[in-house]
Amino acid sequence: MIDKWFKKDLDTIYDKHHIVVLIDESKTAKFLLGTLDDSISVHEVEDDLEELHVKYLIEKERDLGNKYLIYTARSKDELKFVREYCETNGVIEIKYLQNYVKDNLHKTLNLNLNMSEDELISAAKVSVGNDASYWIGLSSGVGEIFDMEKELLPFLHDPQIYMGKYDEHLQTQFYKKINEHLDQDYIEKPPETLAREVLNTMLDGLANGKVDKTFEHVYVAWLDSREYKDSFDKYLKSYTLPQELDIWSVCTSHPFVSIDHEWLKVIGQDLYNKDAMVRYIVQINQRVKSRQAKSMSVTFWKDVKVLIEFDEKDINQLSSLDECIAFYTKHLYEVDQAMRRLYTEFIENRTILEPYQEYYKNIITIFLDKWFKYFGEYEQNQTGTLDQIIENNTQKTAVIVGDGITYEVAQNIIAKVPQEFKVKNDAILADTPSETENNMSQIYISNATVEATLQKREQFLASQHSDKDIGFVYLDQVTEDTQHQYLVSQYKDIDELGDKMNNKALKYFPEAESYFAQKIELLLGNGYKKVYLITDHGFVLTGYLTEADKVTVDFRGVVKKAERYVRTVEKQEINGAVLIEKKQKYNEYNYIYFATTMSPFKTVGTYGFSHGGLSPQELITPFICWENNSADTNNLSATITNKSNLKCVTGELYSVKIQAGALDDSLFSLERKVYLLFFSAGKQINKSEIVTLISNADIEKEFAFDGYSEIEVQLLDAITKEQLDRAVIKKDNARDLGGLL
Repeated sequence: MIDKWFKKDLDTIYDKHHIVVLIDESKTAKFLLGTLDDSISVHEVEDDLEELHVKYLIEKERDLGNKYLIYTARSKDELKFVREYCETNGVIEIKYLQNYVKDNLHKTLNLNLNMSEDELISAAKVSVGNDASYWIGLSSGVGEIFDMEKELLPFLHDPQIYMGKYDEHLQTQFYKKINEHLDQDYIEKPPETLAREVLNTMLDGLANGKVDKTFEHVYVAWLDSREYKDSFDKYLKSYTLPQELDIWSVCTSHPFVSIDHEWLKVIGQDLYNKDAMVRYIVQINQRVKSRQAKSMSVTFWKDVKVLIEFDEKDINQLSSLDECIAFYTKHLYEVDQAMRRLYTEFIENRTILEPYQEYYKNIITIFLDKWFKYFGEYEQNQTGTLDQIIENNTQKTAVIVGDGITYEVAQNIIAKVPQEFKVKNDAILADTPSETENNMSQIYISNATVEATLQKREQFLASQHSDKDIGFVYLDQVTEDTQHQYLVSQYKDIDELGDKMNNKALKYFPEAESYFAQKIELLLGNGYKKVYLITDHGFVLTGYLTEADKVTVDFRGVVKKAERYVRTVEKQEINGAVLIEKKQKYNEYNYIYFATTMSPFKTVGTYGFSHGGLSPQELITPFICWENNSADTNNLSATITNKSNLKCVTGELYSVKIQAGALDDSLFSLERKVYLLFFSAGKQINKSEIVTLISNADIEKEFAFDGYSEIEVQLLDAITKEQLDRAVIKKDNARDLGGLL
């Protein structure tokens, strides 16, 4: 605030004169020169010769009306050549800066501060840019000369650069203040050394649960700061925790991932001790809520919390398969989500993970006992899924057919799609065995035939709806120009990742979930009124397995083993509590057998992801529909009017005629921007420019076949991408021969 007082004193003189002499005998007010307006020319003088030179410069330019300030530490009596300016223009004498401050405080704020000379000078310098509340805070004892909660963070980030803004006097005072918080005597040392001492004290306090309040505030701000966070990470890497440390005394806002791991190990040994869990859950809840934990990418505590708080007693109430399905889709899938994320985080840390895996598998085993008790009620409803979607929707509809998307993964995709779109979250019960060839065939083919290739499946679906515009486009090839009345888009990333990378694929799942969400949003913003997400099957995570965990069978005759099922030619003698038999013809095989656990059969290969079995994780698959209900406010219709002529075109050129409808008195739909897309054999081959239709007007555009004999043209709204009309264009090659045949 001293800058405002100084400016007021200057303005009083400059209102009548052009020259001010600032006399600073104690040399403590020179910092005020940095507060001056750029329009003021500043000259410093220390002796007679400099006075003479400055006077010459000023007199030479005086008629130009410039403002000048002459700064000197000489007393008025010592001045010679510029002395007359003190009398004829104006002078500000600051013999003792602390007195200048006291006088102005009393005069402007009626305050009397009981501070030392050094403290007043320091406060004056720091007050630059502040308002009256700074001095009022000092007077009341609420504030301090340095706002350490604000100043410490940039200082710690780069001590050398930050201290460059202070003169030597202020630096010393600032360092002294830091030492007060460190509870140590002031000793002159490099700023980097002092910053390291602050950091060590801060982290020691967090580790011991007794952190200085100012340091704690700085720590919180540091982790919240995008600008400064990198420097904290650098400091943290070089910090060593105290050897004798009670891990349960550590602040729950701490940044030490190693402490989290130690907590996990201890809690993992007590997972079945309910009394211990009651104590631990308090700490876990605090860690879950901690912004600082999130800043350090420690997000796994919410998954531990899900496991610990899940009450398996609720499973005992289930009395039918429908109740089991509802229980899984409402509650148990969250346990699967939590365990998958724990696998992702700790798959390389067996010591931490194994107790939680055992606890998880125990929960699932309890549920599977109920699931298989009522499994005789199971009826798949997967067959003909795409056929039903096409038949039940007349508006522009897209279907994303995933491969290996579990119900729990799909819930994460829902969370990542903008909430502006209406979503219906249902489930489909997959056919058995839950493997790609069988389940994809069920989705595409309504008569339950199993086809090995995607091409044959797509051909079947297209043949059943030959009167409809169905496009088959891989999801990674879908763009804003992808336009079909019905779009079927397959994506195999998750299943392929699991097959190729096993457990290592887990870290890529969030990226795949985001990719699905982005494509769903793209389609909903690209004219598709509905977007469905379905999949062939789910999967189970096997995690760490021992040989004893794997299911072994000793079947007679011709046998084909997969990870989650076994096919045989002959009927086998089985233990019904361990295996389930299904009579199913497949090539030369007549029977198929499934395990009643999540464990795979003992086969050759790497374990990690498994599917083909009867677990709810494999069979309960997502059936999700997003709907864009935003109304099209443009009522101006647009149609292709020469469809009949386009069915038989002679020559290399053809014209597409578009007619806009008639409107009575709409104020908002007198025009509509449209464009044409051209396709051949399902692939886009051309795109027109955007044209503006006006009510009751016709537009005709000419195009070339460019080697294509049959083309489909679609008329689309340029804003909403809604398909307004379509037509088929066929070239009459016989007539083009000019009668030669």
